[in-house]
Amino acid sequence: MKFAHTVFALPFALVAFLLALRDEGYGLFTWVLLLQILACMVFARSAAMGFNRWADREIDARNPRTSGRDIPAGRISPRQALTFTLVNAALFVAVAWTINPLCGGLSFLALVFLLGYSYLKRFTWLCHFGVGAALCIAPAGAYIALTGRLSWAAALLSLMVFFWSSGFDILYSLADEEIDRAQGLHSIPQRFGRKRAMIISDFVHFFEFALVPLFLIQAGLTDFWGIAAGVFFLAMLVYQHVIISPKDISRLNAAFFTANGIASLVFCALVYLSVLV
Repeated sequence: MKFAHTVFALPFALVAFLLALRDEGYGLFTWVLLLQILACMVFARSAAMGFNRWADREIDARNPRTSGRDIPAGRISPRQALTFTLVNAALFVAVAWTINPLCGGLSFLALVFLLGYSYLKRFTWLCHFGVGAALCIAPAGAYIALTGRLSWAAALLSLMVFFWSSGFDILYSLADEEIDRAQGLHSIPQRFGRKRAMIISDFVHFFEFALVPLFLIQAGLTDFWGIAAGVFFLAMLVYQHVIISPKDISRLNAAFFTANGIASLVFCALVYLSVLV
């Protein structure tokens, strides 16, 4: 597990939390509630990543790119990884119930997505959208934690995360195109080839050019900082598609980790400026 991967979902959860405070009244803010939401993020992500490593332990062992991970390398046993997953899943549900009953009830549904996506690549090349579904829970959950409901702005933000993360997961899977084919696993690159996979990723990310402006308008973030947030986020989407090509994916990590990490953090910071300034 890498802490750096947290920047894919956590900033959007913090954006949704701020919007909920603005909508319901800043007087509702408490440090306890913020810590509860952060704890849910930590426990949910830990459960999801721990289960993914446990479920994929044999697949990872046969892949040169992932054979050095802790379970294939023998640093952690499968039983330890599964225990880690179950403990974090239980803590996630427990903390969600302390927020409100709706969060508690929805936590079980969230776990279906968070744990279930690990098996999708065994059955369908649509597995990338399972990753998107798992990550888009974060902003919706943060908004519901404070308000007990879901606003249109929070729903649009979740859709943004869904298409954004699904599209970049397609790009990331380019690195495993051949090994997936050899192991009988499913992915868009394995099914359609590298060139068509990149076109599909382009198409998925194209939805962001409608969703981002819709979110900003619905959330009332149409001042300089809000527009800057949207423009920067979309520019980073374009950047990650420009720096790789069907003939050269050597900068894939820069496209996946660096571009998307910077995009989410800067987007969050600029939205906070838009709301608070």
